[in-house]
Amino acid sequence: MSPSAAQPKLPAPVFHDEKHHIKIFQGDCLEILAAIPKACVDLIFADPPYFLSNNGITCHAGRMVSVNKGDWDKLPGADLGLAKARIDKVHDFNHSWLAACQRVLKPDGSIWVSGTSHVIHSVGFAMQQLGFKLLNDISWVKPNPPPNLSCRYFTHATETIIWAAKNKQSRHKFNYRRMKGIAGGKQMKSVWNILPPDKAEKRFGKHPTQKPVALLERILLASSSEGDLVLDPFMGGGTTLLTAFRLRRRTFGCDLEFESLSLSLRRICADLVQVEISVSCAHFSVDPASDPMDRSNSASHRALAMSAEAKLVHQERRFYFVGRAERKVIFSALATSLDDAWHKFRASGKSESDAIFIIKTETEIYLA
Repeated sequence: MSPSAAQPKLPAPVFHDEKHHIKIFQGDCLEILAAIPKACVDLIFADPPYFLSNNGITCHAGRMVSVNKGDWDKLPGADLGLAKARIDKVHDFNHSWLAACQRVLKPDGSIWVSGTSHVIHSVGFAMQQLGFKLLNDISWVKPNPPPNLSCRYFTHATETIIWAAKNKQSRHKFNYRRMKGIAGGKQMKSVWNILPPDKAEKRFGKHPTQKPVALLERILLASSSEGDLVLDPFMGGGTTLLTAFRLRRRTFGCDLEFESLSLSLRRICADLVQVEISVSCAHFSVDPASDPMDRSNSASHRALAMSAEAKLVHQERRFYFVGRAERKVIFSALATSLDDAWHKFRASGKSESDAIFIIKTETEIYLA
């Protein structure tokens, strides 16, 4: 193979957890997909840009808001003012990333693509052009959709998810019995009523097109197994990767936007850090100074006086280093700052690569 024909090299991931097989990349999905070896991915979930950021308005929480989601949702060259040129540009983009996904799918792998009417028809047509085997189109019903402001259309209460196998010869995976069990013993239908992400799923921040964990759980449980490799080329808020980790799948994801990467990392790391930190006994003097307090005061008065005179008797800041290979505390140190803690960590003979997380705790003990 000539050097010019050699496969591109994957960039260094912005996050890599070897133990749980999680890799996150920052960059254009077409470049990332081109560098992934062919036929190695079991399942792909993709929520591509809908290209709706056109300075219009919509309704959110009863208020009129802009539809603009970010530069990633704007179509380059859309200011040409030509409807056909814009449609062709969107379709070319969908055809390109779907072809790249098809290359990395295993022979029996499958792909799920979510979208509204603005983009999903182009996605379906591109799949037909590329020879995917269309399996189902899922109607995801949103129980509480935003009202239609113009009052000239039906309220948009659904989103379509196309499920397709790599090609006509694929023997795609479908965990039929698992889905039948979830559906109460009946064959599961292609209309899914699933609530949008709740507050708990947005506690680390929110992405404008964030999908609920329940939706990705159903998709992964339906068409993948433990240990399978799951890929999300438009990672967004990281729901696919978070769900894949919880269901013990290996997972890759990529996104262009730093804000999306940051949100994904906060959500994933919150699940990864599950370590037990024991509270050690702190030794200090609790012998109070001579006090001429009138002991005849009532109990309530004494309690009030004691709370008002609470005295700080112990204070410490401790840093815990969590191991990369073993998810437990491998080193802890009292330190005034993170730099000081790192210095003590290195002085103990350990390498910086030995740790994947650092947890800081601050303790204050008052004498009441």
